[in-house]
Amino acid sequence: MGVLLLFNGGFMLLSSLVSFLYKDGITFEITLSSFLVLSFGALLMLFGRQYNKQIQKREGYLIVSLGWILMSLSGTLPYLVSGVISDFSASFFETMSGYTTTGASIIEDLEQVPYGILFWRSTTHWIGGMGIIVLAIAILPFLGIGGTQLFTAEAPGPGGDKLHPRITDTAKRLWMIYVFYTLLETFLLYFAGMSFFDAMNHAMSTLSTGGFSTKNNSIAYWNDQPLIQYIIIIFMFLAGSNFVLSYFGFTRKFQKIFKDEEFKLYLTFIFLFSVLTTLLLLFSEVTSLSHFNLKEIEVTYRNALFQVIAVITTTGFVSADFTQWTPLLTIVFFGLMFLGGSSGSTAGGVKVVRHMLMIKSGFLEFKRALHPNAIIQARYNNKIVDDSISYNILGFFILYMLSFIIGSLGFGSMGIDFESSIGLAASTLGNVGPALGDFGPSNTYAGLSSPGHWWASFLMLLGRLELFTVLILLTPFFWKKN
Repeated sequence: MGVLLLFNGGFMLLSSLVSFLYKDGITFEITLSSFLVLSFGALLMLFGRQYNKQIQKREGYLIVSLGWILMSLSGTLPYLVSGVISDFSASFFETMSGYTTTGASIIEDLEQVPYGILFWRSTTHWIGGMGIIVLAIAILPFLGIGGTQLFTAEAPGPGGDKLHPRITDTAKRLWMIYVFYTLLETFLLYFAGMSFFDAMNHAMSTLSTGGFSTKNNSIAYWNDQPLIQYIIIIFMFLAGSNFVLSYFGFTRKFQKIFKDEEFKLYLTFIFLFSVLTTLLLLFSEVTSLSHFNLKEIEVTYRNALFQVIAVITTTGFVSADFTQWTPLLTIVFFGLMFLGGSSGSTAGGVKVVRHMLMIKSGFLEFKRALHPNAIIQARYNNKIVDDSISYNILGFFILYMLSFIIGSLGFGSMGIDFESSIGLAASTLGNVGPALGDFGPSNTYAGLSSPGHWWASFLMLLGRLELFTVLILLTPFFWKKN
C-alpha cells in the first residue's frame, strides 16, 4: 500500500510541475496533495517494514482490491484541494473512473479546468491502464516481496501468455511497450495538428483505453482533421489488442500474431461492425445511390470505424453521438459494450477470447449431443482448453450478467429511467464511458446523484478487476482460516 501511494504522490508531483509550467494558478494545491499522499505512503512503509513480506493468494486479492480503493481515495485530493470538484462522492467517482479507465466524467466544462487537473485526470488513466499492481511488481522484489500473486489478481483473464518466465521482467517489458506507444502517439498527434498538451493527454487516454479528453466535445472537436482521428483509431486498436502480440511484432515474430485466434476474431468484429454501421448510416441518410460522394462515404466510414473501435476497446472517445443515429445502431452499440477488447490489453469488458471460447463450447455441445461417447474438447491456438478454464469463463459470464442486472436495478431504484439505467450499468461495468439515455455520448454524468456515484464506482472497480478479485472478498470462506 505504501509503495502504491508513493507512485500516486510522485505522479501528482509531476502534475504540479505541469501546473507550474502552464501557470494555471493551482500549483500549490496539487503540490500539497502530493506531499500528503507521499507522507502517508512513507508512513505505511515505515510501519510495515518489520512484517512478513510473503504474499499468498489471499493477500494478493486484498492488496489489489484495497490498493485500488486507497489509490482512488488519495487521488481525490487534487480535485478537492483545488476546488475543481468540491463534492467528495463526485471527486471519488471521477478518480475511480480515471483509474479503472472508464472515462465517465461529472465535469461539464472541461475547457475551463486548470491544466494541472486535466493532466492529473489523464495520469490516473495512464496509471490504471496497465494496472497499478503491474507497475508496482517491478519494484516490490527489491523490498523482498514476490509479485506473482499480485499479477494473477490484477489480470485474471484466460489469455495468460507471458513474455518472460520471471513476472518482474514481464511487467517491465509490458511497461516499455506501453511507454513507447504513448510517446509515439503523443508526437504523431502533435505533428498532426494538436497542441502538445492535448496530444500528451489524449495519448495517455488512448493507450489506457480510458477516454478522458481535454475538450467538451471529445474527439469530435477535431472532426475536420481526419489525420488526428485516424491516428487515434490506430492506437485504440493497438491498446485493445493483446500487448504480448505487440512484443511479438517488435521481435519480428509476425507469424505468431496472425495465427492468434483471438486477434483474428478481434479484427473480424471490428471489420464487420464498422462496415455494418457505415452501410446503415449511408442508407438511413441517403435515399438514392446517386447522392453518394467519396467525401461523404469517407466521413461516414471514419465515424463508424472510430465509434466501433472506441466502444469495443472500451476507450469511450466520442467523434459522433451513436445514440442519435438510428434505433437499430443504438442497440448494436449497446451490445458492443459487452464485447470488450483482447485479453492482455488495457481494455475492459468481457474480452474477445471469452466470447470465442463460449461460442466454441456451444458448438461442441451440438457435437456431443450427436456423439455422446466421443471425447471432444475445445481448442485455442491449437492447444486443448482445460476444463477448469471453460468453467471459469462460464462462471465469469454468469456473474457478469448478474452484476449487470443488479447494477441496472440499483440505478433504477434511484429513479433513473430504464434506458439510462441499463446503459449506466453496461457502461460502468464494462469500463466503456458513454452510456445511453440521459448519460449518452453527448452528455456527462453530472446528473448522477451521490448514491449513484458510489454505486457506479463500485461497478467500475468490479469490472476493472474482472469480478472475481472483488467478489471473492465478499464471500465468508475467504476470511476463514484454513
